[in-house]
Amino acid sequence: MLRLFRLLRPYRAAIALVMTLILLQSLSELYLPTLMADIVNNGVIEGDKPYIWRMGGYMLLFTVLGTVVSILASLYASRISSGFGRNVRSKVFEHAENFSLQEFDRIGTASLITRTTNDINQVQQVLMMMLRLMVMAPMMCIGGIIMALYKDAELTLVLLVALPVLAGAIWLITSKGMPYFKAIQKKLDRLNLVLREGLTGIRVIRSFNRTEHERDRFTDANRDLMETSVKVNQIMAVMMPVMMLIMNLSTIAIVWFGGLRIDDGAMGVGDLMAFIQYAMQIMFSLLMFSMMFVMVPRASASAVRINEVLDMEPSVTDRSAASAKDKSSAAGIVEFDDVSFSYPGAEMPALSGISFRAGPGEITAIIGGTGSGKTTLINLIPRFFDAAGGSVRIDGKDVGYWTQESLRETIALVPQKAVLFSGTVAENIRYGKEDATDEEVRRAAETAQALDFVTAMPDGFDSVLAQGGTNVSGGQKQRLSIARALVRRPKVYLFDDSFSALDYKTDAKLRGALRAETSDAAVLIVAQRVSTVMDADRIIVLDEGRIAGIGTHKELMETCGVYREIVSSQLSEEESA
Repeated sequence: MLRLFRLLRPYRAAIALVMTLILLQSLSELYLPTLMADIVNNGVIEGDKPYIWRMGGYMLLFTVLGTVVSILASLYASRISSGFGRNVRSKVFEHAENFSLQEFDRIGTASLITRTTNDINQVQQVLMMMLRLMVMAPMMCIGGIIMALYKDAELTLVLLVALPVLAGAIWLITSKGMPYFKAIQKKLDRLNLVLREGLTGIRVIRSFNRTEHERDRFTDANRDLMETSVKVNQIMAVMMPVMMLIMNLSTIAIVWFGGLRIDDGAMGVGDLMAFIQYAMQIMFSLLMFSMMFVMVPRASASAVRINEVLDMEPSVTDRSAASAKDKSSAAGIVEFDDVSFSYPGAEMPALSGISFRAGPGEITAIIGGTGSGKTTLINLIPRFFDAAGGSVRIDGKDVGYWTQESLRETIALVPQKAVLFSGTVAENIRYGKEDATDEEVRRAAETAQALDFVTAMPDGFDSVLAQGGTNVSGGQKQRLSIARALVRRPKVYLFDDSFSALDYKTDAKLRGALRAETSDAAVLIVAQRVSTVMDADRIIVLDEGRIAGIGTHKELMETCGVYREIVSSQLSEEESA
């Protein structure tokens, strides 16, 4: 947690101000019992009303002063903790944006969301408490002991017995609760994971009548979190009764022995009243410490989880020799030279010995069975993963020696699962090119065969899309995703099974329009349908991560048995001719 607190450097002046304000608040509260003792000893007992009024005025003044500085301290402490939370969230988000797909798979999206929200909130709350209590608690404890000794040193022996007992009870209870606080965060991750799967997969769940199963999964995860929370709360609930018992017994002892001291004339009634208040202040300062002991273990567990994200180094990074100027000279030549790749922990490589060249103005199609490595191959070009062996080059230069920004500026990717964002149709298309004109947006939509249904929408290009594009069909989402790529006008187009939701007629029209629109760029298309790839300049057939054949449709029908099997499973002899 101390590592995260380094982000507090911009707030050093504000923290110093909070410490000063809390110091003034503590001093005012420590002085009030002494004023009360003087009123009783010198005013009430002596019957001196003017003295009572005068000292009462001082008490009111110090009370108002303490209230004002307390409000100011709370205000600035809140600003510091909120600013700290904002900075940590920004840092985690910016760092996570640099992760490759491997890091996202390792942490998990649900866990990453929990760490960015709940975990940071836990640390933020503890910081708020620490800013208020880290000065006040020791100040009240030490100051209270000094003032108690000043009032009556012999009576302080009661505190010498009570305070170690109180501190021991606090330590024993909090040490029992610490393991549960750490477990709570992991179980919260599990709950978020089940909830996220249940919400994002609601259509599949309902179509298979698995609503009851998902409800049971959520109930189990929810109950597990609840039971752990109940256990830790049961442990921590013991703290307050134990502390109150010790404090009340201490008060009885103080009154008992203080009464004897008053009978002996060694102590005044007002001094005993002040001593009792100082004893309560000392014990309440320990109570403040105990509150921190309750919060700090959970916040420490959260801080560890946050630091795990910040310490995780992205497996895909810009190399020292990478140049940001490469984007201007891009011609769009994609080359694979004996490329291999394996997923972490996999028994077999996902790709082995992949070599081919795709030039500008050419359409290169990639086809193969499920799990043959088609999407993995496409993901190596924009460096979502780095090749384990061989070289992936654009314009003769290994993609590892481009900056990620300049590399991806030369590429437009349409992913396997169409992704749209909340906003208008035009905003989603402009996601590919921020400064695209209305004419460029319209042309991209027309090429992607999206213009008809967009203009039919109530507000045309200004029509609002729901989050994830849930208010348009699957085929419409794919066409808008393709339009987003086309408006970018890059040197390399990557279509990862981006035509699967289109009917054959729209598919054919779109491919025809694409060839004219992408004549100066390299186009790589991953497809499952033979009809989508038949007209490609080059077809690469993948089988279990290896190239089974490269050529045109006609050439592969003669030389590649794997391709013939795929064709025969989809087309008749007349269609495949």
